[in-house]
Amino acid sequence: MRSSGGKRLSHKRAIPIRILTVGKKRSQGVQLIVDEYMKKLRHYCSVDDVRIKSNPKNARDVVAQIEHEDIAVMGLIRPEEWVVMLDERGHDVGSEQMASLIGDAGNKGAPSLLFCIGGPYGHGRQLRERANVSVKLSSLVLNHEIALVVLIEQLYRGWTILKGQKYHH
Repeated sequence: MRSSGGKRLSHKRAIPIRILTVGKKRSQGVQLIVDEYMKKLRHYCSVDDVRIKSNPKNARDVVAQIEHEDIAVMGLIRPEEWVVMLDERGHDVGSEQMASLIGDAGNKGAPSLLFCIGGPYGHGRQLRERANVSVKLSSLVLNHEIALVVLIEQLYRGWTILKGQKYHH
């Protein structure tokens, strides 16, 4: 098997992926795109879409809001899960690096891969300490819906790269 760059790729274990998003209710248009890419991704691995309401305890203070979201996120992380935090200060990755991240987590024996998209004020301290890696999808700041669309498209693209297949829109 070869990647689009001509590199030889070894067999990659189909590690289950979970995408955790902190935010308000999704628009119908975004949900349609997410559903379409979820269906495509499921040809390669199991994938779950997990949502947490932003500001779950209706805190007036931003710091308290971030803490409440952080506690909710931490409650959903499995002990051995490989955690990827999406953050504008994270490592800048391209599609090939995203594919490598997916393949490497599976080959290192992680039982699953969790991508975390933060709420309007970003991630809390506990998640920042727990994350195995921090990645940025863009130099632009993206709201949680757009970040989700970009992430899920890149996960699909990553699997097509790992499998040496042509990417289909």
